[in-house]
Amino acid sequence: MSVAQIGRWKAKAAAVGAVVLGLMLPTVAAPPASATTTAYDSTYYKNAIGKTGTSLKSSLHTIISSQSKISYDAVWNALKATDQDPNNSANVILLYSGTSRSKSLNGGDVGDWNREHVWAQSHGSFGTSAGPGTDLHHLRAADVQVNSIRGNKDFDHGGSAVSGAPGSYTDSNSFEPRDADKGDVARMILYMAVRYEGGDSWADLEPNESTSNGSVPFHGRLSILKQWNEQDPPSAFEERRNDIIHGTYQGNRNPFIDHPEWVEAIW
Repeated sequence: MSVAQIGRWKAKAAAVGAVVLGLMLPTVAAPPASATTTAYDSTYYKNAIGKTGTSLKSSLHTIISSQSKISYDAVWNALKATDQDPNNSANVILLYSGTSRSKSLNGGDVGDWNREHVWAQSHGSFGTSAGPGTDLHHLRAADVQVNSIRGNKDFDHGGSAVSGAPGSYTDSNSFEPRDADKGDVARMILYMAVRYEGGDSWADLEPNESTSNGSVPFHGRLSILKQWNEQDPPSAFEERRNDIIHGTYQGNRNPFIDHPEWVEAIW
């Protein structure tokens, strides 16, 4: 065998050996691209880490149910802190429109902002009593007229443009928030579904696929909310809001802002 032939044989043998070795080695699974870590994983969330499905949902329910409750009147001042415009401390940022409006314009008149229940009060009939009716994790400042247009509709795609909220749409039984608020809405709805599981004398709130839920304790549509959670990841505004609610008002967190991948892990 010539020197050239020996060289080609050695190269071929090395290549084959590399393939065989690769087949023999165990496959190392890469972590999910969307997986996140937070400073709370070893403390606040320590009993939830590594779980999925109903086990994760149950663990998170136990964790976030340790919560201080505030009155509905106290929500006004709380929203002035949680929804403060990062570029203008005298204003709040309104849900569905993104408008920056004076904190002093809270009320019920045209041009005012009021307290929007993202999980509609009628979906479980909890009203404005301390508990789900005053839970800041789903309450946001919103324009009075836009809030009225949204009403108690479920969330879905499509419809006609909403006056006063560019990028938002509505039809007879559903509401679609603008793109910048889609993930926020999804994570608020799914927080409520984990926090309120039928205890504390409140209804068991759950997401479903309906857009005609009326007064039953369900909110739709889950498949769309999951898409929105992926499409619109948590923003700095949302994260700051979570920190303020946790540190100043309720003492609990929205786990889907800290770990948006837990939406898919549960549902």
